[in-house]
Amino acid sequence: MIVKVCGVTNLADAEVAIQAGANALGFNFYPPSPRYIAPAAARAIIDRLPGGIIKAGIFVNETPAAVEATSAAAGLDVAQVIGETPAAVRSWKVCRVGADFAAGQLDDPRAEAYLLDTPSAALYGGTGHAFDWSLARIEGKRIVIAGGLGPSNVAEAIRVARPWGVDACSRLESSPGRKDPAAVRAFVEAALNV
Repeated sequence: MIVKVCGVTNLADAEVAIQAGANALGFNFYPPSPRYIAPAAARAIIDRLPGGIIKAGIFVNETPAAVEATSAAAGLDVAQVIGETPAAVRSWKVCRVGADFAAGQLDDPRAEAYLLDTPSAALYGGTGHAFDWSLARIEGKRIVIAGGLGPSNVAEAIRVARPWGVDACSRLESSPGRKDPAAVRAFVEAALNV
């Protein structure tokens, strides 16, 4: 099970997540986000992480060339993309689960996995709102559930959807871009003990 803490902006938060047992961290490269981090700042954190942690970069409507360049500069393992999927890097495709969502939309041959998130008119992720997790129970696809997950509901989301991974951000924060260590620990523990 992939347990990802997203929106990491500093080393202390990364270390708390890893010590809690998270095996993936997300770094947001979308400048309007309150969790934005510059590639060089992300690299400074990533270079201090232990092996075995998946370092994911969040990209919104970037060109494949820009995703590839930032991935290399920051030292990422995977690009989590809204928009066109690059061919030259490992990638997870973000799909918004709204009223018109259908499993048939998950058809990008370049995507290693699909991150399903709650749609929002104002934000690309980090909304704190959940979607109907039963829609994420899709056979034959690697599914990562995001959107409104936190310590109080991640276990139920896993029981309902049986995903490949889970991803949390805003419900683990004391303020945008700053994690609440107790919430991070509780989330990871709940996810790993289903």
